[in-house]
Amino acid sequence: MARKNQKAPWEEEEEIIWVSKTEMKNDMTALQKLGEELVGLKSSQLSKIPMPEDLLLAIKDAQRFDMEARRRQLQYIGKMMRTIDPEPIQAALDKLRNKHSQNTAVLHKLEQMRDRIVEQGDDAINDAMDLYPDMDRQRLRQLARQAKKEKEGNKPPKASREIFQVLKEHNDTSIL
Repeated sequence: MARKNQKAPWEEEEEIIWVSKTEMKNDMTALQKLGEELVGLKSSQLSKIPMPEDLLLAIKDAQRFDMEARRRQLQYIGKMMRTIDPEPIQAALDKLRNKHSQNTAVLHKLEQMRDRIVEQGDDAINDAMDLYPDMDRQRLRQLARQAKKEKEGNKPPKASREIFQVLKEHNDTSIL
């Protein structure tokens, strides 16, 4: 006769996944940090993130609070985050961050192009004209000469800044 608490040898055993208390706390802390990151966003950025209405209200409240009330509200937001799926929120935040990174990378490339124009002159101007054919070549040459003189005379880089602005303006129009 078999005991009641034992399974028959032909029955499958269910796999039990044990989660440690530390791991649960780390998950809760990560959700709270995600909530803190949401509180740090502007309202225009918050509107682009998919989240429940009550969570959005709690975030807006936390943005108004100071000191201890803010800390408690952040804990409340972390608690609310446990009941929802954080993946879409995290994906939207990553997308916001990446957009900022892409803009930064574009600006760095424009700075490098400006430096090449000042250093190399006509060769770099021809490369820039290939990228942006509607740019004024004569104005760019004039600014490049002026920027080179300013650099040699240890003067403020006014012309260099103007070259950057011209490149940035044409870069924005070529994207649209």
